[in-house]
Parts: sequence; structure tokens; C-alpha cells
Amino acid sequence: MELEFSPEQELLRETVRGLCARHADLDVVRELEDDPAGYPEKLWLQLAELGLLGLTIPEQWGGSAMSMLDAMLVYEELGRALVPSPHFVSSVMSGGVLAGAGTAAQRDMWLPRIASGDAIVTTAWLEPDRGFGPAGVQLIAEPDGDGWRLSGTKRHVPFASAADQLLVLARVAGTGDSDDGVTILLVDPNSAGVALTQQMTIASDTQYRVDFAGVRLGSDAVVGAPGTAWAAWNEVMYDGIILLAAQAVGGARYALDITVQYAKDRQQFDKPLGAFQAIAHYLSDASTALDGAETLVWEAAWARSADRPVTRLAPMAKLFACQTFRDITAMSQQVFGGVGFTVEYDIQLYFRRAKELQLSWWDSRYLEELVATDVLGA
Repeated sequence: MELEFSPEQELLRETVRGLCARHADLDVVRELEDDPAGYPEKLWLQLAELGLLGLTIPEQWGGSAMSMLDAMLVYEELGRALVPSPHFVSSVMSGGVLAGAGTAAQRDMWLPRIASGDAIVTTAWLEPDRGFGPAGVQLIAEPDGDGWRLSGTKRHVPFASAADQLLVLARVAGTGDSDDGVTILLVDPNSAGVALTQQMTIASDTQYRVDFAGVRLGSDAVVGAPGTAWAAWNEVMYDGIILLAAQAVGGARYALDITVQYAKDRQQFDKPLGAFQAIAHYLSDASTALDGAETLVWEAAWARSADRPVTRLAPMAKLFACQTFRDITAMSQQVFGGVGFTVEYDIQLYFRRAKELQLSWWDSRYLEELVATDVLGA
């Protein structure tokens, strides 16, 4: 594995960092907390202009077809800035599923629009009191003539009010908990029977509960061949968790940077906080863990780019990177003291988002099961 980035990759990193600083700094992050739309339009347009909304989408549909290593660098910068954006759900997850499993008509219709920023497609996956696996998908898709009728509830649906389509994981009626009973459908959020309710979260980001009350869909709404939907979704999730791990590393790096600076600047008993051994050791341990997390994320991204197996590496990367992000921000809160919890200080923004990222998109327990399955060969 090459640990040096090319000049082009370093330029990509600097470009994304500059865009975030101009259009999505932490003042913008604060302004968009609990906002119904939830993302800065200027940054979205700039990402589209640079081809970064089509980051992982094939070139034939207007994407940039960048490697996972390139995408990782982008996500480190998005995480460093805490950028509120539907990029992950639209470009990575929905774009990935449509590119891998969509019909020719669905790809031609939606992928160019996702890549250009003209459309946002978000994912409706998780359900109340259910898990991350295929058995957790219980929203019912019942055959209805030549189409389908959807009934049930999804929660934690990001940017649903801004979305042009919802990519909905549902279960064909009568298929129990089997993998091949899962289907994926494209749903217009403005369809009759679809109700959106904004949820309040620990990160104050934009999520919705979506209720489906007998929503009628045509046969052309189905994404993928029968029995293949869960496999298609699961495959794209490995890309997704690598990028979320990179996002965690970026956030942890910035949180540690501002904590180290505070430890140098803040005086106590006529010397800086960092001069106290206990504080210095906290920062030392955090730096060590962060370098380890970053290297693991780089390895996972490199393996994916080289078409090597990531069934163990990708879950390990998200598990360790998110735990490191959570641990570093918790330690940082202690170094800052009581003021670190006030809204005027930036560290609380990272602290709250670290915990949510750890819980989202396969949490620690699910990731541990994936790693254990691979380790044990089960």
C-alpha cells in the first residue's frame, strides 16, 4: 500500500478544504442545525461544478468515476468541516445502488441528474425498533395489479424534504425475514400517502420519519431483479462505511487540532494546560489512536480501489475510526472543561456528531458481528 498521495490527490484535498471554508464553515453548520432543508446550496452547486457530486458514479452517466482513495480524501475534508450535505445518501448510496442494480431507464433518468446536482435521491432504510440486517426491513410492498402498494414507516431518512426521490427498502408481502424478500423501490416523496415528519437528533442534522399509507407505485419503480435487492444494497454499504470512516477521521483530526491549540493557549497556575502530564498523556494517546484509525481507513480505501476484499477491512475501519472520533471528542470536552459544552465553542459540534456517526449506518455491535464472522469464517 502506497502511503504517499499524488500531487493530483493533494490538490483535490486542498480544493475541497477551500470550498468547505468558503461555503460551509462552522457558522454555516450552526445556522443549518435542525433546518428543514439542511444543506448549503452554494456548496452543493460548487461540488456539482467540480464534478464531485458524481464522485463515484460511472462516467457514462456523467460521473467522475474516481477511485475510493480519491473519494476518501474528499470525505476526510467533509468530516473535518462537519459539512451538512446529502452527498452521502444521494451520490454514494443511491447513486451506487442505481448504478449497480437499476434498470437502464432508471440509470439514464437519475444518475446524470444526481451527478449534476439537479436531483437528490435519499435512502429510506431503517425502521422503528428494528435492526440493520435484512430482517430489519419490514415495510410491506404488496403486489397491486401491475404495481405495488407500500405500507409502513421509515425513520432517520436524511434530507427527505429536499429529495426528488426516496430509495426505499421494503419487504415483499409474505416473504418473512429472508434476504431475497427485500426489494428496493423509487418513490416520489410528494406521492399520495407519503407523510414526512422532521426528527430532532443529537447532531441536530436533518432527518425525517416517513410514513407510507398505501402508497401506489408502478412496476417501473422496482430497482434490481427479484431477490437481488439486499445484495446490491449491502455491496454499496461497504463503500459507504469506508467513506464514513474517513469522515470520522477528518472530524477527529480537527477536534484534536483545536484541543491541542487550546492546551497550549489556556493558562492554569502560570503554565499552559499541556504542560500538565495528565493532559499531555491524553493528547498523546489521542494522537496515537488517530494515526492508527487514519491508516486503517487508508488501507480499506486502497483495498477497495484495488478490487481486494474489504468484508473485514471496511467494518474494522468504521468501527475503529468512529470509536476514535467519539473518544477524542469526549477527551477534548474534558480538556476544555465546562466551556466545551457551551454552544459558543466548536468542540461540542464535533462531540455530538461523533456519537451520531458511531450509531449510524451500521453501529458498533453490527460492525463487530461482521468482523467476527469474517475472522471466524462463519
